[in-house]
Amino acid sequence: MDVLNVLDKLDQIEILFEPIYSADEHSVAAYEVLGQLDDNVNLKTFSKSEEVPEEIRAEVEQLVIRASLQKVGQNIQDVDLYIPCNPNLLMLDFGESYFALLKEMLPEHLLSHIVLVISEHHFSGNIEQLHHVVKYMKTYGIKVALDDIGPHSNLNHILLLEPYVLKMKVEQLNYNHWSTQNHVFSTLRTLALKIGASLLVSDIDAAYQLQHGWKSGARYYKGAYLDKPLKDFIARDTLKSRFHDECQQFILTEKKLLEKKYEAMKTLERKIVLAVEQAEPTSANIDSLLKLAEKLRPYIFRLYICDGEGFQTTPNIMLIEGNWHIQKEAIHKNWSWRPYFLQNLIKMRHDGQNKFSEIYSDIETAELTRTYSMALPKNEFLFVDITYDYLYENNIVS
Repeated sequence: MDVLNVLDKLDQIEILFEPIYSADEHSVAAYEVLGQLDDNVNLKTFSKSEEVPEEIRAEVEQLVIRASLQKVGQNIQDVDLYIPCNPNLLMLDFGESYFALLKEMLPEHLLSHIVLVISEHHFSGNIEQLHHVVKYMKTYGIKVALDDIGPHSNLNHILLLEPYVLKMKVEQLNYNHWSTQNHVFSTLRTLALKIGASLLVSDIDAAYQLQHGWKSGARYYKGAYLDKPLKDFIARDTLKSRFHDECQQFILTEKKLLEKKYEAMKTLERKIVLAVEQAEPTSANIDSLLKLAEKLRPYIFRLYICDGEGFQTTPNIMLIEGNWHIQKEAIHKNWSWRPYFLQNLIKMRHDGQNKFSEIYSDIETAELTRTYSMALPKNEFLFVDITYDYLYENNIVS
């Protein structure tokens, strides 16, 4: 990158604003600031180039921030402004110059509309020190968005920085990349819910990507399909009608899928309950377990019984290469350490609520499965592990 060429053209920096739309209001909720030169030099990329001295990169990044704030003025009273913030440059003086710039350009009551876009996984310094700087800025209402989250993200850093938004590219929601079954995405989505952060999906170029982001629980969206980066702000309701209509189609499609999935699960439940009524399984009668397993052969690969404290009172009845095997070594194992295990036992006993678990990877086989559990007489509980093939064929995997 030709540093001198960039420095010679700093007065030619063009500030663009990429609209960010919200799923709840179907309107513009924020803008992300983009700085570029007429020869298509992306200043965000420039700020990350370690070939350029840090002081120069910090100066250019702050120049972009200043120019963008000069341009928008008081117009950010109704929207948020996402501004670039390389954490390594921010920490050159522990955030003093960046913070001073923000206070100089905006009255204090508007600082709550500023969102610092930080790539935590690119930060090479002490995360605790970055945390202190971010925490101090938050006392003035300034928010933080963590950029480009994914498998490279550090969960401890996310927890420490307590972001307002987690940003990801829509390609990371691709079925073959992460999918709803991918543990990384599931963990990040769950973490976002726990800490009160929203998901923002970027680079949306088509309707199906918007739908995928919506289905994945994202609150905010941006990309060429919605709007390209603009020189000025636009009316907040610019796409409200179109967004509303598309969202209605997403809802109708999802409801049909959920209804179909619900019916498939209820059908499977009826088959299991009928087989249990016929076989009358108990921990004292292994033959009754084998009889039940054979009745459920098309759907399951393992079953067993536990007592009210989570101790396994029977062997595993396990399907291996087409034959049922009795695994006596499983007797007396205790499963109460599993999250919600005892809570679910109590619900089954008192409310009669049989239950399908969420999808998970089986410890022994590594196969994706769901477990169906139900209460039996004499304070016993049956657990039936469903094969992935059956779940997949009936669209009840996720």
